[in-house]
Amino acid sequence: MKTDSFKLRHIGPSTKDLCDMLNTIKVNSIEQLINETVPDDILLKKPLNLDFAMSEQEYSSHMQKLSSKNNVYKTYIGLGYHEACLPAVIQRNILENPGWYTAYTPYQAEIAQGRLEALLNYQTMICDLTGMELANASLLDESTAASEAMTMLFAIRSRDQKKNNTNKFFVSEEILPQTLSLLKTRAIPLDIELVVGDHQHFDFSKEFYGAILQYPGISGQVYDYADFVKKAHQAEIKVAVAADILSLVSLKSPGSFDADVVVGTTQRFGIPLGYGGPHAAFFATREEYKRNIPGRIIGVTQDLNGNRALRMALQTREQHIKRDKATSNICTAQVLLAVMAGMYSVYHGPKGLTYIASKVNSYTVTLSDALIDLGFEQLNATYFDTIRIKADANKIKEIAEKHEVNFYYPNPKTISISLNEATTVEDLNTIITIFAEATQKKVPFIKEITTTSSITENLKRKTEFLTNEVFNTYHSETELMRYIKKLERKDLSLNHSMIPLGSCTMKLNAASEMLPLSDPQWGNIHPFVPIAQAEGYQKVLKKLEDQLTEITGFAGTSLQPNSGAQGEFAGLMVIRAYHESRGDHHRNICLIPSSAHGTNPASAIMAGMKVVVTKATEEGNIDVEDLREKALKHKDNLAALMVTYPSTHGVYESAIKEITKIIHDNGGQVYMDGANMNAQVGLTNPGVIGADVCHLNLHKTFAIPHGGGGPGVGPICVAKQLVPFLPGNPIITTGGNQAITAISAAPWGSALACLISYGYITMLGTNGLKEATQYAILNANYIKERLNGHYNVLYEGERGRAAHEMIIDCRPFKSNGIEVTDIAKRLMDYGFHAPTVSFPVAGTIMIEPTESESKAELDRFCDALISIRQEIADANADNPNNVMKNAPHTLAMLTNDNWDFPYSREQAAYPLSYIADNKFWPSVRRVDDAYGDRNLICTCAPIEEYMENNA
Repeated sequence: MKTDSFKLRHIGPSTKDLCDMLNTIKVNSIEQLINETVPDDILLKKPLNLDFAMSEQEYSSHMQKLSSKNNVYKTYIGLGYHEACLPAVIQRNILENPGWYTAYTPYQAEIAQGRLEALLNYQTMICDLTGMELANASLLDESTAASEAMTMLFAIRSRDQKKNNTNKFFVSEEILPQTLSLLKTRAIPLDIELVVGDHQHFDFSKEFYGAILQYPGISGQVYDYADFVKKAHQAEIKVAVAADILSLVSLKSPGSFDADVVVGTTQRFGIPLGYGGPHAAFFATREEYKRNIPGRIIGVTQDLNGNRALRMALQTREQHIKRDKATSNICTAQVLLAVMAGMYSVYHGPKGLTYIASKVNSYTVTLSDALIDLGFEQLNATYFDTIRIKADANKIKEIAEKHEVNFYYPNPKTISISLNEATTVEDLNTIITIFAEATQKKVPFIKEITTTSSITENLKRKTEFLTNEVFNTYHSETELMRYIKKLERKDLSLNHSMIPLGSCTMKLNAASEMLPLSDPQWGNIHPFVPIAQAEGYQKVLKKLEDQLTEITGFAGTSLQPNSGAQGEFAGLMVIRAYHESRGDHHRNICLIPSSAHGTNPASAIMAGMKVVVTKATEEGNIDVEDLREKALKHKDNLAALMVTYPSTHGVYESAIKEITKIIHDNGGQVYMDGANMNAQVGLTNPGVIGADVCHLNLHKTFAIPHGGGGPGVGPICVAKQLVPFLPGNPIITTGGNQAITAISAAPWGSALACLISYGYITMLGTNGLKEATQYAILNANYIKERLNGHYNVLYEGERGRAAHEMIIDCRPFKSNGIEVTDIAKRLMDYGFHAPTVSFPVAGTIMIEPTESESKAELDRFCDALISIRQEIADANADNPNNVMKNAPHTLAMLTNDNWDFPYSREQAAYPLSYIADNKFWPSVRRVDDAYGDRNLICTCAPIEEYMENNA
């Protein structure tokens, strides 16, 4: 046993397991299985050209050396990013805890009540601080959230505005530069006209449908926007406000001056800078827009017993249902980061946050006074944490960097300084020293912090916030630790059992890949520091780009998209830019197979394309003749085909090269959805099959944890002709020489999370990556054979094999009164999360085991499904009082004196012997989705309710 082999630790089945599994599948070798599964004409002819695999110890040493190349200066750049203090109790119990970071999106609410409660806390925090009625469970970053606000307000224009094609959107010149870049990206394909200007001289023309303001502005100045919003509403212009979350503790809320949407980032609530991410953005709005708000909303409902339960609410808004009618392609959140930010507020409470905000403002006032005393002019009259100093920027910069300090230099005569929670008196004196040195004056060291506020009375917050019990209880580490553990115990994660979700690739997130995320040498780097200060990051990110480029068989990679859906959008925008560079502005038709992910048509619409759906055959493959017919019909306007490979049905389509050739012959480009890349790495690649661009879900194939529904990373890899158009950034140069505008706020997106995928690839190496793919296919086919005779697999390859996943047909069970949802809920009693339910075919489940699961775990899962199959056979459509319909069974049910069910308690809770050894209890009975949508509550109960309950 090679104890220094990471591959041995990552791949589940042992050598002995392999022999048994091959016998079950009836093949002599894993190579034979691959040859019977993957079409020969797309198999790679030579191994991937990657470095030799490192051991975990070698990788740890490697990352320590690279981290030392990052120079962690004291940084006061601001621009939406600030050093924050992550409480150790949150770092240890959430960020570093697989019980939190390996969980899946809470679609199965009964086994996700802990995460759902943490997200409800987060939503309550956002509503309280913004003064709005409704908030979602987070978005990707502030700039993405701002662009979602722009497009949502565009979608909800009045009938007259739509009739008159009112398409102008005002952007305050105080907006953050990265946000302006993203607004441009999103506006272009929708024909929204951006008008950037001074909000103080805006004419409130009827040509505008919306506006966005920055609060405080990029300059640090805090404006009173009440009059602006009032005049805008009189002109039927809706207003979005991009707000700093910590400042809202001290400033009056945007809701108090009648804003329509409030967006921002919660990064400074205890989240590491991480060279740009991941961070949880917030999006809050009026309840009347609940059907239009992007992303996910956590709502309160009840279970079968009428007890309070939580769930994801209003899912009919999601693009998986709306498809090309969706106004957003957002299919994720930043759950792990939102949970952390919410817990930061739980830990500190309203008094703690008030102390932190007041301290930041007092330090800023003290610094301003000291610099004025030195003879400098300070430009801001009303400010929270940012001041602007008139001085020679080049001279100050040279001295500052000598002192290992970063400021923001908006022009040659201005220095912007943004303080933060981590700023100390010593830091203030270092700043004073820099400016004194520039003027050759004696340093007037600060010895005392002023208690004077720089916020005028009309802008001060006068209303209470975070009054709920949860924000006023857990202020000691002991209490918060126990609260976090209480919630964790309600959630089923990968540290409990296999999560066999088709298309979601819930594989091992190895601890050795995760460890660098806790290192401040990686965590405390601002995304806009000079490149030379981030040499360690630059080496890792460049190497990761090269690794992904090699794996996909392409010519270039951008790591900027910070979710899979954003990767789709980025890929299509790059294709759009390519066509336009050739004068083909008319190419706007996007062909999409009927089995595609819901994000595909939503992304195409966002990119300004028209969707034409192509048929699937009875075998689940793309109907090549229908595709050919539609490609020929639209050849003059064909922009792209979006295709998933292996198909969403879990099959390697042998006609894939023919399909891509048809598109190219008719002037289009091929976009490949990377959701199923776990079945390609080392065996084939998008370049070989003839694609031109693909996005990769680093939170799937490349081992970034799902984090309960985020973070995700969705980089795009492109062929040679598309490299010039890779996305740029307005502050740090990235992308191609004809770069499209930004896709995410930070130059390299969620750079901190990218370290995980770098570790995954670096420790597996060429052979390990290939074997991971082979074992993913092996595990899927082993499950397929074990379930043979009990369940029907809906689609197979030409030789009867599955790819890395398969679809089980559950529709015949309706004759027994059993729906696919019943199977999903009953699996909870067996200790498993359900596979993907009713996608891509209604009434089915899609199973993907990944390479990380051992034969023993696969057998437990198969035993559970086989046992459930017998329970289905025993069910009767005329009598719904059965073990399937009543699932899941809670501990409260089992310990209740009354047992009114026609089956035993043992059958309910312990149907197989292995369960007793590691029983997981769902914390609520089956939730009532319809009740939750009819009675939408998306924040914690008011404090009065707690008082009444305790009276």
